Amino acid sequence: MLRIVKDNAKSIHNVCKEVSMPLDNETKALLDEMLQYLKDSQNEEFRKKHPSVREGVGLAAPQVGSNKRMLVIYYPVTEEDGTTSYTQYQLVNPKIVISSVKKCYLEYGEGCLSVDKEHPGHVYRDYRITVKAYDALLGQDVEIKAIGYDAIVLQHEIDHLNGILFYDRIDKNDPMKVIPGSVAI
Repeated sequence: MLRIVKDNAKSIHNVCKEVSMPLDNETKALLDEMLQYLKDSQNEEFRKKHPSVREGVGLAAPQVGSNKRMLVIYYPVTEEDGTTSYTQYQLVNPKIVISSVKKCYLEYGEGCLSVDKEHPGHVYRDYRITVKAYDALLGQDVEIKAIGYDAIVLQHEIDHLNGILFYDRIDKNDPMKVIPGSVAI
């Protein structure tokens, strides 16, 4: 099982290196292992057997000790008809190419598998983004248009690739300040 690097490790604050393409087998295997970790972390029975595992929706390579620009995302989405689908990616060399002026934040704050301590405050992110990357799940280049929660998750994980943790984005002088026109999610 993967070991999560905590925020007191120097390596988690480093900027990651671009991944050479095409992907080698070792890199693809790590992406698969990271995705499986997220799936397992969302399984209540698995967490009972492994109490040190916390539930997560995203995981970036530096969080598992790899200095590569890649991340995985996995979480359920309830559709309008009541069925469940999953948002899932294995993104390599992701880059935000378009972002909105409008901001959003998670009303109850962000969390992170690498951060054990609570950091109350609003983490403002772009409400709408477009990300270009190679998706190893699909085996092709993709362009992802994300809004709201989806955009927040992507930005949180891409921040990891740049050595930025969510609490670095909280206003130290006024952690709960509200930016006019921003969207609480």
